Amino acid sequence: MAIDPDKLLNWPFEEVVQRYSRRDTILYALGVGVNMDPVDEQQLKFTYEENLAALPTMAVVLATPGFWVKDPNSGIDWVKVLHGEQGIRIHKPLPPEGTVCATTKVVNVIDKGADRGALLLQERTVVDQETGDKLATLTSTTFARGDGGFGGSSEGAKPVHKLPEREPDEVCDLATLPQAALIYRLSGDYNPLHADPKVATAAGFKAPILHGLCTLGVAGHAILRTCCDYDPSRFRALDLRFSAPVYPGETIRTEIWRDGEVISFRSRVVERDVVVLNNGRAEVA
Repeated sequence: MAIDPDKLLNWPFEEVVQRYSRRDTILYALGVGVNMDPVDEQQLKFTYEENLAALPTMAVVLATPGFWVKDPNSGIDWVKVLHGEQGIRIHKPLPPEGTVCATTKVVNVIDKGADRGALLLQERTVVDQETGDKLATLTSTTFARGDGGFGGSSEGAKPVHKLPEREPDEVCDLATLPQAALIYRLSGDYNPLHADPKVATAAGFKAPILHGLCTLGVAGHAILRTCCDYDPSRFRALDLRFSAPVYPGETIRTEIWRDGEVISFRSRVVERDVVVLNNGRAEVA
């Protein structure tokens, strides 16, 4: 059954309200590997309740719509979907605890062709329920590999950020724990691909893989550390493409180019020399 782009563009997403605690904020930071060095006091403010601050990238796990493409009414072959791109724009630093609400919407459906799949562009704005302040806008591109050729437009994909051709200005290596995926999943993504070796093997992997958004969190940590001196208020935006999976326990090296307030970056696994995040662009104050 071919997907119906009009149905997806008018998908009846319900508003999601989420209450999160300081414990949730700490758990997210631990899940993306913050405070591997237990005496680093700059990192401690993200993992210790006194003077606690939230990592900007935690916005990706707040008030999510869940795995809605699995609904048979979507017409999407959900087994073949991949998370292709993710963007974050921070409007105001995330409180360390609070109640947020958000509604997701599909803003474009792109037909790449019968043999090339389709792209679903989504947007979600996270709002502080108590104050009404807009905290973050999340954008994402879902690659529906089995759903191209429905006769839709091929226009409207996000432009690809081109990385500078010079050598990186800085490099930041951050290790991941062997149990990183088991910790990160407690922030809300319970896909067994990241926990059950049998499921991972059936999907073609040698072991459970790290969540793509956890890898994003590691890159966000690298930028916060290298370009913002661990000040979340200086972290404004981030966009990237997912290009390969990470196995928990591997080291992620983020290569960084500075051009004023615009940061270009990509991340690779040191042990396998494989680029796992590409065409990254961030904005910092």
